Amino acid sequence: MSTDITLPTERGTIQRASQATAVEQARAVAEVQAAVTVAQQIPRDIGRAEAEMRDSCGRLAVANKAFYSMPRAGGRVEGFTVHLMRELARIWGNVDYGVREMRRDDLDGYSEIQAFAWDQQTNVRSTRSFIVPHARMVKKERAALTDLGDIYLNNQNVGARAVRECIATILPTWFTETAQDVARHTLRDGEGVPLKDRIAKMVGAFAGLNVTQAMIEARLERKRSAWTAGDVADLTVVYGSIDRREITVEDAFPVTPITPGEIGGEG
Repeated sequence: MSTDITLPTERGTIQRASQATAVEQARAVAEVQAAVTVAQQIPRDIGRAEAEMRDSCGRLAVANKAFYSMPRAGGRVEGFTVHLMRELARIWGNVDYGVREMRRDDLDGYSEIQAFAWDQQTNVRSTRSFIVPHARMVKKERAALTDLGDIYLNNQNVGARAVRECIATILPTWFTETAQDVARHTLRDGEGVPLKDRIAKMVGAFAGLNVTQAMIEARLERKRSAWTAGDVADLTVVYGSIDRREITVEDAFPVTPITPGEIGGEG
């Protein structure tokens, strides 16, 4: 009796894989060519883009998410968020951007990420490739991430910050700086809402984060009755940073409470 065993050939599998790869590559090339062709045939209207940018950044829904603030090396780092950059890319038009996870190594605990932004009309492209450790800082100590969901969110958060910088690179400086000025003015002005109502709404929002009025007064170093529109604008940025988990409540507010007598001003 013959004991020879005939193993299935891998040739068919390899051919199918090669054909699928070739089809995908051809599709990607055609998609890029089509995007460039459309962008050049329908160029952006800069006047329309500026008008829409001013209208969008003049709304609280956009301005509230336009900036971040977080502690860094004993100081504070502030700037525009990826939410604002995505909105500006949409308004500017003919812009493609995104984040790609090129490789994930669960054994060594890191991922290779690529962020990009591409102006399809002018063919200006900005790309950033970097390594993201599967870890986060907890109370100034590095903690490893093992949950797949946590790793994914960590990669996306780091990638989003890189996309923000890529988009800022390809957009005109005057466009992004004007947008930030308009958004800051909107935060101060409140889109016509009275200051006392905005203060009450802000105090209520922070209460949902277990942040008391006394903690806010300690941060601002003055009582609620002395708060200004600028204070509310700054608090809006801080609240957004906490809500997006870029910072913690402990980072934003003093651990040791300050008594009303130390703050000064009327209650």
